[in-house]
Amino acid sequence: MAEQAVKLRCQRIGCNATFTEDDNPEGSCCFHDSGPIFHDGMKEWSCCKKRSHDFSLFLEIPGCKTGTHTTEKPVLNKPSATKTTRTPTPVVTASTSATSKESCPRCSQGFFCSDHGSQPKAQNPSPVAPANSSADVKESSPPKKIVDINQPQTCKNKGCGKVFKEIDNHETACSYHPGPAVFHDRVRGWKCCDIYVKEFDEFMTIPPCKKGWHDADPVP
Repeated sequence: MAEQAVKLRCQRIGCNATFTEDDNPEGSCCFHDSGPIFHDGMKEWSCCKKRSHDFSLFLEIPGCKTGTHTTEKPVLNKPSATKTTRTPTPVVTASTSATSKESCPRCSQGFFCSDHGSQPKAQNPSPVAPANSSADVKESSPPKKIVDINQPQTCKNKGCGKVFKEIDNHETACSYHPGPAVFHDRVRGWKCCDIYVKEFDEFMTIPPCKKGWHDADPVP
């Protein structure tokens, strides 16, 4: 009986796929070959200049280079610090600050956002609520999403990102960081487990510190 090939995990930044040595053709790996740049809340891949304020969306930016998978940790090309293009910051009025913060994907996922972190909360008048206001609030809450228990879903918990089925989900299925992630000067890490490193590839290998249920639609 033929021995089953061992699946290996690709170590290139932006790939994270599994492969076997017998099935590793040229072009099967899509990765980033240069390290990221963090500046004023903006994250950018120096190799393809694609950027995002939101850390989860930043990690989902597809790689810009192709090649073969590898189990060796790559040496990233250090991004040059000679130029840092700053985008103009839009002026946000006090009346719209609360709305923009609620709609910001970075704020909604628990990450610190330099755009909204220091904004004052909008001062809304507090009118006298009618007697049946609590019942109206309950009725207006959105219905829960119904998902097929055998449908593959991607866990959105920070540090997980695995594909799972609800039928196999349980209270210790997911290993994740409750967060938030911290990026300050040249140090990055997780506040939940108080681990901080200097290199981005080291940050990506910090093991999750909590177990729980997989969640494809986490509450902000």
